[in-house]
Amino acid sequence: MTDQDGVLMVLAIIDGILVGGVYALMAVGLTLIFGVLDIINIAQGVLVILGAYLSYSLFTKAHIDPYIGLLITVPAMFVIGVVIHWAFIRRLRGTERTSMTLLVTYAVGLIIEGVLYKLYGATNVQLLPSYGNSSFSLFGNYVQWVYVWDFLLAVLLIGAVYVLLYRTRFGRSVRATMQDQTAARLVGIDVNRVAALTFGIGVAVTAAGGMAFGITNAFNPNSGYDLISRLLSIIILGGMGSVGGALGASLFMLTLESVVSIWQPQWAVAVYYAALVIVLLYRPTGLFGQKAVRAQ
Repeated sequence: MTDQDGVLMVLAIIDGILVGGVYALMAVGLTLIFGVLDIINIAQGVLVILGAYLSYSLFTKAHIDPYIGLLITVPAMFVIGVVIHWAFIRRLRGTERTSMTLLVTYAVGLIIEGVLYKLYGATNVQLLPSYGNSSFSLFGNYVQWVYVWDFLLAVLLIGAVYVLLYRTRFGRSVRATMQDQTAARLVGIDVNRVAALTFGIGVAVTAAGGMAFGITNAFNPNSGYDLISRLLSIIILGGMGSVGGALGASLFMLTLESVVSIWQPQWAVAVYYAALVIVLLYRPTGLFGQKAVRAQ
């Protein structure tokens, strides 16, 4: 390996880590919802794009900085999440609940996508604040500051979710619900309330993921379909329900893809999914997942 190859390798690893932080922000809500509710939220990709459009509207209409706008979009997305759970999810019962939630969340995604098409049209847009292209030099190449800020935001929010789950009374209720809903009810936990709040939190975090995606990528109402397969692969690899696993898997997968793209760009995506298959062959629960028995 030449010195130039070594520099390219270091840059690819840094790029993969920074982009991985963006994907972790988008994936953590998905894994949280699955861990508590046993729901694979197919609408997650569209919700990410909804969060991006909310930040875009605040920036273009009210001239509110995308990062400051999170003070508005995160609570707004929390309310949207609670409403989605109340209107569509909580009524589902029985042995077919998991499969039915796939259809319901897919339908919710279609509804949101239709509304976004009506409001914004099909043209690609992007969040472009004045500092959006600001960068610093690293080994003769330029790295955009927004990727660094998005990575730090990912670490901060995922850390906040971790503290919420493992250092608060509500977090104990959430973890009890994750382990055994029947037992949680017997000790007086309002499982329905915990489920609604958790779904809301999972969607609220997506607001930050949408902003981070929108400030680094062009998007349109259809962009959610490009995201959901990657987000699902991340939470599967990290361990379904593992918040820390979502961050670890995002960094691993995006770094691997970035490194492979140096020499074989056409194989980068294939290697991304091949790594998922190989890991799951030897560790079906994912990198950070644990075997657990659920009682509904």
